[in-house]
Amino acid sequence: MRPTYLEVNLTQLKKNVEAIRAHVSPARIMPMVKANAYGHGVDGVAPFIEPYVDMLGVALVEEGIQLRQLGIRKPILVAGGTLIEQLPLFFKYDLTLTASSPDLLTAADHLAESTRKRMKVHLKMDTGMERVGVHEYEAEGFLDLSLACKHVDVEGIYTHLANSEAADKKYSLLQLERFQEVLRFYEKRSLPVPMRHVCNSGGILNLPEAHFDMVRPGVLFYGIYPARDMERKIDVKPAAVWKSKVAYSKITQPGRPVSYGSLWQAEGSPRRIVTIPCGYADGYFRRMTNQARVIIHGKSHPQVGRICMDQFMVDAGDDDIRIGDDVILLGGGITPEDLADWAGTNEYEVMTNISARVPRVFVGEVQ
Repeated sequence: MRPTYLEVNLTQLKKNVEAIRAHVSPARIMPMVKANAYGHGVDGVAPFIEPYVDMLGVALVEEGIQLRQLGIRKPILVAGGTLIEQLPLFFKYDLTLTASSPDLLTAADHLAESTRKRMKVHLKMDTGMERVGVHEYEAEGFLDLSLACKHVDVEGIYTHLANSEAADKKYSLLQLERFQEVLRFYEKRSLPVPMRHVCNSGGILNLPEAHFDMVRPGVLFYGIYPARDMERKIDVKPAAVWKSKVAYSKITQPGRPVSYGSLWQAEGSPRRIVTIPCGYADGYFRRMTNQARVIIHGKSHPQVGRICMDQFMVDAGDDDIRIGDDVILLGGGITPEDLADWAGTNEYEVMTNISARVPRVFVGEVQ
């Protein structure tokens, strides 16, 4: 096996779900497992976590199909944009559609009628994200249409918060107010309200009044808080550790630059430079050059020289580090936030960019 791999602790993911459920009860939980389970490896994460959650959420039809092929039987909501020509796949693989426009909802109803099958849908309202969904001020016509569609089952209605992790809740509360106004459509007509869900990770933490019937944890499920300054209200911990081994170790003399572009060289005295078999093709961002750090033998060491496609170098100083020694790139004191700072991005991009060529190794309660 490749010496560079991502170790994913399934037991920790289960603990994270339990902690989130205790916080939001009696609301149901639909963890988002899109983007390869936020980089953690959906083929290991989804089958393991299925018994402990109520639904699973993805962004793409293809991701929903992958879950069915993995043996997932729980409901799967495709939350991203869907094209009309993709609708037959929702029947074939028993996926739940996000109906984000009147045209898509009508097309789903017509297809259901023609095939004599029923399609499960969740109505998507745009209360201020301006991405997909029907604006709240156009909701009445859309909801009237949903009642007229007799061949689909409207199971849910939801919106997405744009600034849920912000300490200033003003915009989130405005979105919540708009969503509640949409829901009054059902109250005025004495109709049952479909399953309501609003909260992503930030909403789970910041807006308890918006937990409603279900929540959609993303990074929080994987043990990462969506903002640095948020109060740690839920005891979740990161489930992934990125590991590698030293592939080469040598002494570099002062005045001999390391790697492409000659951006770093030893000053004053010889240094031990070790090579790690991981690079930007693995998601170890090139823009972390001369900023990142790794842990070897429990000690933090700086990354030096331009990060290459498949390798990067570390200044081990005078330490006796040898080929085959263990290296930690993420975990053991190095957080996703650290990598995000070094790369000038956020934790979401860090995790989802760990590439497919990095094997995922699942530990803990492996089924």
